[in-house]
Amino acid sequence: MSNLQQSLMHNNIKLLGDMLGKTIGEAKGKDMVDLIETIRRLSKASHSGDIEAHKSLVKTLQNLKDEEFLPVARSFNQFLNLTNTAEQYNSVSPHAQGAENPVNFPEIYKKLKDANLSDEAIIKAIENISVDLVLTAHPTEINRRSLINNLNQVDHCLALLDHDDLANYQKVQILRRLKQLIAQYWYTDEIRQKRPTPNEEAKWGYEVVENSLWKAVPAYIRELDEQIRNTIPYRLPVNARPIHFSSWMGGDRDGNPNVTAKITREVLLDSRKRAARLFLEDVEVLVKELSMATCTTEFRDYIKDYEVQEPYRESMKRLRTRLKNTVAYLDARIEGKNPERTDDILIHNEQLWEPLHECYKSLVACKMEIIADDKLLDTMRRVRCFGLTLTQLDIRQESTIHTEALSEITRYLGLGDYETWSEEDKQAFLIKELNSKRPLIPHNWEPSPQTKEVLDTCRVIAETPVGSIPTYVISMTRTPSDILAVYLLLKEADCPYTLPVTPLFETLNDLNNANGIMQQLFAINWYKGIIKNKQMIMIGYSDSAKDAGSLAAGWAQYHAQEALIKTCQDAGIALTLFHGRGGTVGRGGGPAKVALFSQPPGSLKDGLRVTEQGEMIRFKLGLPDLAIKTLSLYTDAILEANLLPPPAPKQEWRDLMDELSDISCNSYQSLVHRDPDFIPYFYQATPEAELARLPLGSRPAKRRPNGGVESLRAIPWIFGWTQNRLMLPAWLGAGEALQQVIDNGKMDTLKAMYKDWPFFGTRISMLEMVFAKADLRMSQYYDERLVEDNLQILGKKLRSQLESDMNTILRISQDEHLMESLPEVAENIAMRNIYTNPLNLLQVELLHRTRKDEEHSSELELALMITISGIAAGMRNTG
Repeated sequence: MSNLQQSLMHNNIKLLGDMLGKTIGEAKGKDMVDLIETIRRLSKASHSGDIEAHKSLVKTLQNLKDEEFLPVARSFNQFLNLTNTAEQYNSVSPHAQGAENPVNFPEIYKKLKDANLSDEAIIKAIENISVDLVLTAHPTEINRRSLINNLNQVDHCLALLDHDDLANYQKVQILRRLKQLIAQYWYTDEIRQKRPTPNEEAKWGYEVVENSLWKAVPAYIRELDEQIRNTIPYRLPVNARPIHFSSWMGGDRDGNPNVTAKITREVLLDSRKRAARLFLEDVEVLVKELSMATCTTEFRDYIKDYEVQEPYRESMKRLRTRLKNTVAYLDARIEGKNPERTDDILIHNEQLWEPLHECYKSLVACKMEIIADDKLLDTMRRVRCFGLTLTQLDIRQESTIHTEALSEITRYLGLGDYETWSEEDKQAFLIKELNSKRPLIPHNWEPSPQTKEVLDTCRVIAETPVGSIPTYVISMTRTPSDILAVYLLLKEADCPYTLPVTPLFETLNDLNNANGIMQQLFAINWYKGIIKNKQMIMIGYSDSAKDAGSLAAGWAQYHAQEALIKTCQDAGIALTLFHGRGGTVGRGGGPAKVALFSQPPGSLKDGLRVTEQGEMIRFKLGLPDLAIKTLSLYTDAILEANLLPPPAPKQEWRDLMDELSDISCNSYQSLVHRDPDFIPYFYQATPEAELARLPLGSRPAKRRPNGGVESLRAIPWIFGWTQNRLMLPAWLGAGEALQQVIDNGKMDTLKAMYKDWPFFGTRISMLEMVFAKADLRMSQYYDERLVEDNLQILGKKLRSQLESDMNTILRISQDEHLMESLPEVAENIAMRNIYTNPLNLLQVELLHRTRKDEEHSSELELALMITISGIAAGMRNTG
């Protein structure tokens, strides 16, 4: 980061901080502002190593009166969110970056040419770019939509101020608006009163599309196309679809009883209505702008009107009418009516694409390319990216739900209990029924509510136009029959098209068995015929890491992908790997480019599909400039990874990874799954129980209400350890394994792996980042105030291991200190810690008081929830 960039960010942070301070003073008085400033000053000194300042900070926060907790917590939470906004704007500010374009094809082209790649090979790779970003409702976004919109407006004001030629009155107006926004923020409740419904979650996802991606996608493709044209003799075809979006919001029913067939139907209709309205706005603009009279004979023939003076305008008016009819039709469907589907409404993307494409071809043929390549082409890019569904909606369900439904059916029919059959018998039954021409389920049968819900979901899929739902994802896939079962249930619902079914392999055992399962499936003639040589497979990052630790899980994920790539190549099947990553290292997170390069060679050959979730959607896609930067990073990384794939690891490296995986897995599981003190320590040392009361998302925190850590979802598991700054899921077992092989004389091999193997290098870099965010002193304070004396020895042991692991990592990376190669990231983490640390200390005090007094005030409960929100803002990637 340049000095100019750093200066801009610090100036913006100071500006926002001063405005927030004035707002707090007006609302709460000078004494409160003085208290907050004292806490901030002590935290800064404490962070710099002043032990006395740290003692004073702890004492000040312990002595707060009950009524002081809430305004202090709100102040530091809001300052962190405003700091994040300033940092976010700084990452895309043209002023700070010296007007550097976030899209930079010439740079990637030079790298590819330096590697002696031909233009033909580069063009072919460009044509094959396919990035499908799947927006999920995983509950890691703590901020309410109202506050997100407010922060987006703050970002907009910072952009307006980032000009040297502002008149004084303009600057005064912008600063007045900024102060208004910060006042709005202060007087708005940070925490929702109740959990969002799945419909509300979906609406939030659509708002990201409408307010950011709708503008960002055509702007990005236009800039990429122009740069490619100026570099090589090639341009992107008008029907190119390098980027598209899917969603799980309203379709992901795994462990979420609130997502029903009715909800999925409503979300699908709402998404289509929103898409029709957005395209209607686009077409209204085209009606105004396409006033040209000259057109080709073919276009006259197409519109069947040889007299009209403005043929393009006439065509767009007709399309406008059909879009209006489509909105009215969908409104009626949403209201529960059953209107007749006529030719005057749009059902399939081609119906929207065709008139636009015909206009485009005629304009280009009549030498009006400059007009064709503006708003018309932007709308065409949107049709290819978003279509009439806005985002495609995945359906996801857990495998045992389908098994239980089929068991109920077979018992009712007197065929026995499907669930108790051997895998061989299940497969034989499923294949026989899939080939049968008669229905299996009687029409007059009344199943149990759970089975009815499964069948109703399949009926919703059957009534939805082809292409709206791209796949049915089966979590916890354990056997080939888990996949065949879904095909049978869809057949029984009279689904008129073949919906691809995607197995999700997520636990350590499932990843290890994934290749064998797919080999069995590919050996079934019926299955090989139905998939038409295309297969999507989802790799889960969360459950395997919770199961075995991040190092062992990462190696199992790599192994599984390698094996699946080879199996699909041998079978002549195009494989799309779908990566279920989270925001954190413990859930497969990390910078996009780094994450993609750490995968096996060939894993991106047939496109990339990856989840974007929670707060990461906002940080990466929430504003048009951010989205353009993110899309550019993804497409650059895919181009480079496919044309300059990372090297396959040497056998010596594989053997060492096997050894590291075994040691780390054993170390992790011996504590998490086998130490009887671990679960009580986890619940006492982290705010996990309190997290469950935070109304983050529509989904319960546990798959089973009475289960232990094994039933706890990966997000609260990681969220809890992030809050107390121990960050345990990201590192437990890894450092111990690395140190053991170093003690066995393998340091030189580890250094070579770090330098020359992106998979391993990424793991070491991500551990450095996690360690930079960890805080041993803070974790110790949680233990001293919250954990029973007899359990504190476990926390002491973990902190000792963490300290040892930090030294181990630095020896491998040969750095003097953590994040040495990324000083600006380290500086930003340090800057945020000044405001995060008081929130941690506040949280401990609040947990201490509220756990001791179950009749505590609602104000203390709210302050506690706000500390959770603030620490999440400080840590950035929470779940």
